[in-house]
Amino acid sequence: MPRRRWLILTGALVALGVAMVWVGVAQAPLGSTGPEFNGARAYADVVTQMAFGPRPTGSVAQTELIDWLMQSLRAAGWEARVQTLEIEGQTVRNVIAERGRGPEWVLLGAHYDTRLVADMDPDLSRRTEPVPGANDGASGVAVLLELARVLPTDLDKRVSLVFFDAEDNGRIPGWDWILGSRAFVAALTEYPDAVVIVDMVGDADLQLYYERNSDPVLSQEIWAVAARLGYTQFIAEPKHSILDDHTPFLLAGIPAVDIIDFDYPYWHTTADTLDKVSAESLEAVGATVLAWLLGE
Repeated sequence: MPRRRWLILTGALVALGVAMVWVGVAQAPLGSTGPEFNGARAYADVVTQMAFGPRPTGSVAQTELIDWLMQSLRAAGWEARVQTLEIEGQTVRNVIAERGRGPEWVLLGAHYDTRLVADMDPDLSRRTEPVPGANDGASGVAVLLELARVLPTDLDKRVSLVFFDAEDNGRIPGWDWILGSRAFVAALTEYPDAVVIVDMVGDADLQLYYERNSDPVLSQEIWAVAARLGYTQFIAEPKHSILDDHTPFLLAGIPAVDIIDFDYPYWHTTADTLDKVSAESLEAVGATVLAWLLGE
């Protein structure tokens, strides 16, 4: 068996063990009446992504990840496609999945690429190594994939799940931040009514403050849902102003919110590894977004 496939299989088996433990202790969120977000399955998706290795734009691992994303989304009943665009001399590949019909269009997004170099690593000798991307990349993807599994097929609104490429390589020669989302917004011929970005949402010590640039109405709605469900990881106070995949939407006049823990201490380091991610944190975010989307 090729080494990469063996790693992926091993990762899946490890994830299954973790999932079995988590399912035994997980509880439904307070007030939940509809489909339930499963943090264990989301964590298993983080494990699978990590088995591919670092996943920067243009890498073999990225191509393998895209194939896995497409298979997973289609298996969950979504129409999925790869959008290939050129921006600032780079080729980016966004993965787009859609479901539902109705007058309202909601877009949920996360970046799936990992940073080329760990330039914030405290060990200077490791700053040229790639970032593993367990939280910064894999966590947001995992939340979207679990939402893809549990969202009803008969949605009364149009929902897009967009996995953005090339978010994370700013401050590197020849690159800039948020290339995938910038190219996506530039190519739009119609605009969504609301955009929710999830980024770095798996930290075991998750603290989600209002991001200052985000649409305040959307932020208040989502944080209020989290409070009603009993998720204390959402803190209804403003803290950071962040350039992220929500920014191109905001600049286009589209209401957008960034759900992000920017106090993650392993950001852009080689220590952004699987042991830093928690199924409980993934479930808090996913269950909140799910309830908000369904109007519960």
